[in-house]
Amino acid sequence: MNSVAVQMPPMARDRIWLNSYPPGVAAEIGPYAANSIGELFEKSCRDYSARPAFTSMGKSLSYRQMEEKSRAIAAWLQAQGLRKGDRVAVMMPNVLQNPVTVYGILRAGLTVVNVNPLYTPRELEHQLNDAGAKAIFVMENFAHTVEQVLPRTGIRYVVVTAMGDMLGLKGHLVNFVVRKVKKLVPRWSIPSAIGFRAVVSDGKRIAMKPVDVSLSDIAFLQYTGGTTGISKGAALTHANLLANKQQIAMWLDSAFADGKRPAAMTFLCALPLYHIFALTVNSLMGVATGSNNLLIANPRDIPAFVKELQKTKVHIFPGLNTLFNALMNNADFAKLDFSSLIFVLGGGMAVQKPVAERWLAMTGCPITEGYGLSETSPVATVNRLDTRDFTGTIGLPLPSTDIDIRDEAGLSLPLGDVGEICIRGPQVMPGYWNRPEETASVMTPDGFFRSGDMGFMDERGYVKIVDRKKDMILVSGFNVYPNEVEEVAMSHPGILEAAAIGIPDGHSGEAVKLFIVRRDPDLTEADVKAFCAENLTNYKRPRIIEFRTELPKSNVGKILRRELRG
Repeated sequence: MNSVAVQMPPMARDRIWLNSYPPGVAAEIGPYAANSIGELFEKSCRDYSARPAFTSMGKSLSYRQMEEKSRAIAAWLQAQGLRKGDRVAVMMPNVLQNPVTVYGILRAGLTVVNVNPLYTPRELEHQLNDAGAKAIFVMENFAHTVEQVLPRTGIRYVVVTAMGDMLGLKGHLVNFVVRKVKKLVPRWSIPSAIGFRAVVSDGKRIAMKPVDVSLSDIAFLQYTGGTTGISKGAALTHANLLANKQQIAMWLDSAFADGKRPAAMTFLCALPLYHIFALTVNSLMGVATGSNNLLIANPRDIPAFVKELQKTKVHIFPGLNTLFNALMNNADFAKLDFSSLIFVLGGGMAVQKPVAERWLAMTGCPITEGYGLSETSPVATVNRLDTRDFTGTIGLPLPSTDIDIRDEAGLSLPLGDVGEICIRGPQVMPGYWNRPEETASVMTPDGFFRSGDMGFMDERGYVKIVDRKKDMILVSGFNVYPNEVEEVAMSHPGILEAAAIGIPDGHSGEAVKLFIVRRDPDLTEADVKAFCAENLTNYKRPRIIEFRTELPKSNVGKILRRELRG
């Protein structure tokens, strides 16, 4: 799969949700604003050249500077022999180097492979090899992980950056603190590694070659779990992302019908840019509207996060239920001036009503809940932005989007009946990277994506999720698949059987609980947790271990997770 045909979906038989649309929002999106994300980015850099585009740790890059530095990245990549369609991995938190690199890769006609910086060597090796990545840009804090897998991958170029590389003189102090005081950079050695600043410097002396990038070319490989637990890449085209950008923009425009839209807005980017939610709703939407994105490198450090909010007035805040809850439990957060806040968008996991009500009371700005997946670029539905009421639903399908609730046989169900939420629209991926069987299992013949989430649609066209069809566990908005956790556990010589389920967790929404039948009678909970820590990213690791003499099974020997849930 290198490119795909762009097709708009046919009209649904009965789009009842259109009757609930905000005034002025059309049923369909118009023509694409550009032929590629790179083209859209370049236009914004011309139109908003003097405005700040991204801000991190008190340092801002203007759109002009973003254009110059991303052009240098693109030129350098081309000079190394990378050609249109080649994959380049990006393994960084929310720092200025991240968007500079991502837009540079796209401008070179290449495909971005977003990588979670907290991946274990096992997880990283799989993703790099599955994507066929030829280069990787990585923060030095995580270079030791790359070092461990590098000989077993096809990576030709490793570009390493330090936290302060784009912060000017202040960056030297930041790097010293990160390396020597906080000791956040484990020892690593990659003799062939190239420094990020050297790449930008060298790239400035090279002419970037224009690349004919079309809407059907793949812009991103966004890796997500699957029914088998094997991480696979959702191949998102330039059309997918640009369509979702326009769909979201139409929804936002409806809320500014009174003409009170700020001349320049600031988006709060606390979600990681390697996650599809922040990639589209923060980065792409911010660039398209000439807005500034305030990057938060470590949103888990709530006191430091609040200090950033004390310095900057933000207008749009995409986030997760757990993040909203954590902020409200900080005494200094309640003292902030929220008068500039226009929209707070909740996604990634369900927004809980008590959290939404408390947030509204504290900030005066309601949380608007939406829904989407990596496979849908991501937004498929969202609530109206002109209401302050918490609906408890995931809202209405966006323009040019069809939602159908279907049964196991693939037949449409009546309103109010619970079935699988199926999505069709220009933001839906063409398929998974090099996985035709997985693609066929989730795409219907008439172009709907089977989400795996169970829900129903009411008479107004609002959709509510009631359960998940799959056994997926949702930890802080990230998918955790029991099969992967169980497979890792079973590789321990002291474990005979293992089964993982999700349990409610006040901080992360859900947490992983692992049931184990010992092979080694001396095996302890600490042994299991230490082993999992070596092989699983933090959010996938079991928080609770329960030892049992046997696990419940079906008559054919399949472990029955539903009985473990009680």
